[in-house]
Amino acid sequence: MADNNPFPGENNTGHIWDDNLRELDNPPPRWWMIAFWASILWVVGYTVLYPMFPGLTGYTKGIMGWTQIGEYKEGLNEVEMVRAEFETQLQGMSAKEILANEGLSSYTIASAKVLFGDNCAACHGSNGQGGPGFPVIADDDWLYGGAIETIEQTITNGRMGAMPAHAKLLSDAEADKLAAAVVAGNPAAEPLFMEKACFACHGPDGKGMQALGSANLTDAIWRFKEADQLASVKYTIMHGVNDASDSMSREAVMPKFGDRLSKDEIKKLAVYVYKLGGGQ
Repeated sequence: MADNNPFPGENNTGHIWDDNLRELDNPPPRWWMIAFWASILWVVGYTVLYPMFPGLTGYTKGIMGWTQIGEYKEGLNEVEMVRAEFETQLQGMSAKEILANEGLSSYTIASAKVLFGDNCAACHGSNGQGGPGFPVIADDDWLYGGAIETIEQTITNGRMGAMPAHAKLLSDAEADKLAAAVVAGNPAAEPLFMEKACFACHGPDGKGMQALGSANLTDAIWRFKEADQLASVKYTIMHGVNDASDSMSREAVMPKFGDRLSKDEIKKLAVYVYKLGGGQ
């Protein structure tokens, strides 16, 4: 093959295609060989120092004893050391006292963000903006009141609204009239509001009563907000909320967290919710 090589004196292998395309037999560049051997040395060094090869009963540990879990725990300990000063202070304070302390209040809001995301955001939204069928907690419209103590009580014990179904007490036309008055923001203007004793829960002016957790019917803030709000209000009037006697009744339950979260965690959440913008 070499005798028939049309490129004498060239360091090729004799493999030639299309008359002039040939395979050369040159050594790799020096920099490439240095990088090649350096990479091998790096792998050997890494294998000796760090965890590397799996086995039937475990893996090679490396002489440094490093693990990702170990590094994570070290970082966590550093964070806990920074937080310890604040956490110690929080243990002996009420939620109201925390609010009055600007530094602790800022720390609490920052540390409670994860708590809120894990326990509250699924229903109330990541910023308290509410979700379908769930109330907004970033405004100043509170069924039971927005005082920090009340918010803490709500988180601890939960809430369960109650509105009786009126499908057996009202005609369809009467329900239409009441729903129209509520959507217009002036339920007391409709005589049926007094005749059917709606005022007993919602007050004579329709602004609700926090002691009962009854809704303000004059502010156009809707727990059950839908495209056809008139139909939605009528549905609530007819079937109520959490009325066990009506299978079509709406559900409105806030679960209690007193048996899931510590008292300090509940205090943090109360401060966080209060600071979302609707605390009273």
